Amino acid sequence: METRAALKGQYLAGLAMLRQCIEKCPDEVWSAGIHPRTFWRIAYHTLFYAHLYLMPTMNDMVPWEKNVWHGRILWEGDEEGLPPNETTFTQAEMIEYLEFVYDHVNEWVDALDLDSPTSGFDWYRIPKLDHQLVNIRHIGVHVGQLQELLYAQGIDVNWIGRR
Repeated sequence: METRAALKGQYLAGLAMLRQCIEKCPDEVWSAGIHPRTFWRIAYHTLFYAHLYLMPTMNDMVPWEKNVWHGRILWEGDEEGLPPNETTFTQAEMIEYLEFVYDHVNEWVDALDLDSPTSGFDWYRIPKLDHQLVNIRHIGVHVGQLQELLYAQGIDVNWIGRR
């Protein structure tokens, strides 16, 4: 199997799993939890970094139209003064963002120089292909977090189906 095809398949599968978590999340769980570990923030963080790290470099990032924090790291508490418990994005908006990323995975992976000895991001001192594997693993870690939050509510997630 060709490397790009494998990367695309893993990105699309991870994003499909993330979509299921977002879709199954009850309204009362979406904003619940202790800041910054609310369901919506984990989902946003996962999508933002999947999107960012699918770019050749930080300068190549073209933000999703509703991403008011382009270039800012929401996860690290740099939130433009938002109250800690404010829900900024609805589930429908997160699905919209997910679809934006999902729909561009193939072209973004095709645009990467997978033979580059650098990631394109100063804080990741690893080759580009390694960085893509880190990014896919990052999606999986946060899907696991969201899955556990759903399981705690008695909601099971079926990973068999795809988008």
